[in-house]
Amino acid sequence: MTATYTFDVFSSLDGFGTATGDWTGYWGKQGPELLEHRLGHYAEPQRMVFGANTYRAFVGLLSSDVEEAVHDPWVTRMVNLPATIVSSTLKEAPDWPDATVVDGDAVEVVARLKEESDVPLRSHGSLSLNRALMKAGLVDFVQISVFPVITGRNGQDPIFRGAEDFDLELVESKLLDGRTHELTYRPTLHG
Repeated sequence: MTATYTFDVFSSLDGFGTATGDWTGYWGKQGPELLEHRLGHYAEPQRMVFGANTYRAFVGLLSSDVEEAVHDPWVTRMVNLPATIVSSTLKEAPDWPDATVVDGDAVEVVARLKEESDVPLRSHGSLSLNRALMKAGLVDFVQISVFPVITGRNGQDPIFRGAEDFDLELVESKLLDGRTHELTYRPTLHG
């Protein structure tokens, strides 16, 4: 049986994954319902998949007090899940309790993980890695939490810049705290 793979990402309404300026984690729009819902995503056994840049960003945020959001219970639970980090530059991941670093082509690594894993796979962030996996048809679900902000001037990390064209089948939608939409889609290459 093939494990499912979910690409989980936060986004501003205009499609940015992060922002500079005075924007904080969650763009300052987190609420109790969102945080509880996020915690639920990490309740079941699963394996996380990250690229090296996202791994480094998480470790940096986790080791600082710059951003409160990284200390939320769902983040703690995520960090304690087994993880595969696809990287040609890292040799080990000492700051993640149960991480394996795999050197190789991300598409081949994740295709193998999907065949071998007895638990679902999930990636939070890792934009370029997940764009490549979507192109290869390895992403079963795109789960995007859309925060009610436009970060046109300060937006960074356009989530789908350079991605292929996809048709999306809406599988589930939730409104959290009356303002943040979580949309789960099944992607298929367009055309």
